[in-house]
Amino acid sequence: MSETRQKLNKENMGIGEGLPLQASAGGMEELRKDIQRLMDMEAIKQLKHAYFRCIDTANFEELATLFHDDVQVDFKGGNYHLQYNGKQEYVTGMEQSFTKQSIGQHHGHHPEIQMLSETEATGIWYLEDKFWVINHKYYTTGTLLYWDRYVKENGKWLIKDTRYERLYEFSEQLSEKVKPSSHYLGVHGTEPQS
Repeated sequence: MSETRQKLNKENMGIGEGLPLQASAGGMEELRKDIQRLMDMEAIKQLKHAYFRCIDTANFEELATLFHDDVQVDFKGGNYHLQYNGKQEYVTGMEQSFTKQSIGQHHGHHPEIQMLSETEATGIWYLEDKFWVINHKYYTTGTLLYWDRYVKENGKWLIKDTRYERLYEFSEQLSEKVKPSSHYLGVHGTEPQS
């Protein structure tokens, strides 16, 4: 990856201030809106957690339901830069990565959710991951920051835009194939391309 890197702060991520996180001074209707905003924040957290679960279990059918049709994806790693336009292109890319010859572990932490309106929000997530490609004897681990945009359509939150940039990444060629005693993707992953 290039040594010229953007500073990963909210301004450069395009993350502005959200609605204030304080109780309204109004009556029951205002209180109802405050509670709905908290419920929306929880729904967004569940959406992103479902995303991590779906990629690690190769549940591509459910994964597709988490994204807006016009999702924009931009992932920058140590030796790769992946960009996808639209839900189908992204899901196809993930199908090619999470095969029967891979093992994935993605842990998303520390959500910073900003509600912009009743139907728009942003989020920043800290991720730690491990990824093995067994047939290529290859292992990658590291951390990164995700920053997302979400929209609520027909009462459901969807990922509209997702980006990440690695904070650090270690990749190594292994001397031997790993031999896990349990390998879920070995059964449920897609067939590898090569």
